[in-house]
Amino acid sequence: MTYDEFNKFCGSLAATTYVMQWNNSHVWKIGGKVFAIGGLGKDKQPAFIFKTSNLNFDFLSELAGYKPAPYFASRGMKWIQHNDSTAQTDEELSYYLTESYRIVSLGLTKKLQKQLDLNQ
Repeated sequence: MTYDEFNKFCGSLAATTYVMQWNNSHVWKIGGKVFAIGGLGKDKQPAFIFKTSNLNFDFLSELAGYKPAPYFASRGMKWIQHNDSTAQTDEELSYYLTESYRIVSLGLTKKLQKQLDLNQ
């Protein structure tokens, strides 16, 4: 997945906002909370970071092309970095980005969820 594809996909999700921050990373938010980050991984290749469930965190941590996200995981947060883009993993990445969006949106206040027309 390229940055353009990443940004197009994240932008297609309802009520998202985009900002460049943290050393020119592509940061996507829902209700002001981060759900996806596009930055540079090893060898200056695109790397994408997203929040996961506990089960997916354990599973993906052991899978080639995925690893606990630097900074986040070292603080006990369940975030994964994907850094090996292929057609097959792009489909997987789309799924995990959608799940990250869902997980983060469920953590918003009920009032904000209603205001953003989420999880109704």
